[in-house]
Amino acid sequence: MRRALLSVTDKQGIVAFARGLADLGFSVLSTGGTRRVLVDEGIEAVEVADYTGFPEMMDGRLKTLHPKVHGGLLARRDLPAHQGAMAEHAIDPIDVLCVNLYRFREAVRKPGAARGDIVEQIDIGGPAMIRSAAKNHQSVAVVVDPADYDAVLAGLRAYGGQLPPEFLRRLAAKAFAHTAAYDVAISQWFDCERRSAPGESFFPSRATFAGEKLQDLRYGENPHQKAAFYSIGEPSPSLANARQLGGKELSYNNILDADAALALALEFDETCCVLVKHNNPCGTAVAKTLPRAFELALSGDPVSAFGGILATNRTLDAVTAAAIVASGTFLEVVVAPHVEPAALTEFSRAKWGPNVRVLDLGGMPDLTLRHRFVARPVSGGFLLQTADVPAEAPRTDVATKRAPTDAEKRTMLFAWKVCKHVKSNAIVLARTAEDGAHFTVGVGAGQMSRVDSAKIAVDKAGERTRGAVVASDAFFPFPDGLEVCAKAGAAAVIQPGGSKRDDDVVAAADRHQMAMVMTGQRHFRH
Repeated sequence: MRRALLSVTDKQGIVAFARGLADLGFSVLSTGGTRRVLVDEGIEAVEVADYTGFPEMMDGRLKTLHPKVHGGLLARRDLPAHQGAMAEHAIDPIDVLCVNLYRFREAVRKPGAARGDIVEQIDIGGPAMIRSAAKNHQSVAVVVDPADYDAVLAGLRAYGGQLPPEFLRRLAAKAFAHTAAYDVAISQWFDCERRSAPGESFFPSRATFAGEKLQDLRYGENPHQKAAFYSIGEPSPSLANARQLGGKELSYNNILDADAALALALEFDETCCVLVKHNNPCGTAVAKTLPRAFELALSGDPVSAFGGILATNRTLDAVTAAAIVASGTFLEVVVAPHVEPAALTEFSRAKWGPNVRVLDLGGMPDLTLRHRFVARPVSGGFLLQTADVPAEAPRTDVATKRAPTDAEKRTMLFAWKVCKHVKSNAIVLARTAEDGAHFTVGVGAGQMSRVDSAKIAVDKAGERTRGAVVASDAFFPFPDGLEVCAKAGAAAVIQPGGSKRDDDVVAAADRHQMAMVMTGQRHFRH
């Protein structure tokens, strides 16, 4: 009789899977909690301890690490020496292994979890069995995902109890990825502890990452590129866990732009709307109400906003959705912590309504997720850095003869947050409305020289430059960029400072009666 060993933490679907295996003539071995579930459902299952003759001990740490288990998984069916060893030591072959692992990630996330409790969720026997079975995948079907149960049963029925080699290889590949991701989670937890010790390097000597594929994408940045969307496995609200409530399938560029828009919207405690195009914010506003924030964000650059991405840090309601539709601006994606059903009804009234991708995050994202490492691939390796989240608020050291007014200072700090999310070289022009709302009127992004970014921002803002505040993500290397803004009527500047020509830049600002503050922080975004 063929044999299956079932030992799972996630009991989803295990009863039906075990019953299907029994119907196909498999005997079932099992452990502890899994066996109790099966027996309660009338499925005969032999306890692993009874099969090995070795009792489970040490609070469950030792139960499947036994030659009769691993011999049954590892023995090659085509080698007489392996078969002889099995016969000599009364080892039966195990043909199907179904295992998923202790909930380590969930233990780490549990508030107030004791270190000892977390350590006990480091599975040893499970990964060992999975690796044994996957190594011997020519003869053993290793199943780690409940989503595969039906396909495995169907394959066993179709092929007389023996799955095709290509199917077994796919299962083995998935199994090794499963244990690798599990080890990554454990490694990262230990690394967080290590990093907190005095004298330890912030970055580990070996960096590990793991992701679970959410979906294949139609293509990457361009149609000839392949792409897929992966999750890091965190359950909290995020783009990876968002519910898509309507529209076409998300594209690679949609996801990148939605992430950029959301990152900026989450910078603000005030009600905020952000419009992004090609990974740069073309319009940003904070206001007392969401419709007002959308109105002002759109006014920042309505031409660029067409076909863009909208993100907000508030629930998207019907009134705001109606304002979006009334504006006539086509949007590719709308992202919000929550989306009211009535908002979807309003979107359906637009010509583009059936196509807009509406993403409900299911709550406010955990900002700590955004504050982790940022990785960038380069030829032969990758770069790793912490997120651009300074430990201290920016300084506002007055460098000019004229200090900014309180109103100018508030606008400066708004523009400074926006500037952080604009590709370098970055220049942002912002204003404050009579009702106290802040909004951008011109953005210059991604230019090779700062003066060119200034020219673009001023060109976008037009007459609205007069009286506006200027934010620069890095220092002005020459007075020329500042002069462009000053001659167009800008009133105040916020910038990091630190140039060899700071005195020249300050002198230029003084000539135009501008107020300038220096933050001591730079926000390059390459």
